[in-house]
Amino acid sequence: MTVCLDSWAVIAWLDGHQPSTERLDGILDSRPVISWINLAEVYYRVERFGGRAKADETLADLRSKLEPDLPGSARMVDAARLNAATPISFADCFALATAAARGLKLWTGDPEIIGMANPPCEVVDLRG
Repeated sequence: MTVCLDSWAVIAWLDGHQPSTERLDGILDSRPVISWINLAEVYYRVERFGGRAKADETLADLRSKLEPDLPGSARMVDAARLNAATPISFADCFALATAAARGLKLWTGDPEIIGMANPPCEVVDLRG
């Protein structure tokens, strides 16, 4: 089963938060999709709290487990339109736009995404 992840899901997995970690462990063999925007968000967080070497190591490891999606101009416009209509972060908009474009479920625990009315894709709550 292929799914799309946002940065919240990956950070929860890296931090060992349950039940997110257990659920993600079960799908990593299918190489979940993640927008490069969200992967860059994970990178900056790891660098901020663990240093550049740790961030580089984490990125290399994640690239072997995930399928990073580099958004083109159409996806960027989709994310911008979503951001104009919805009070959530721009990175969250890329996660939603990537999942929608690929016809995938977005796995997250981000309350802003989970609380959205009419998201452009199916959203799976990893918090419970």
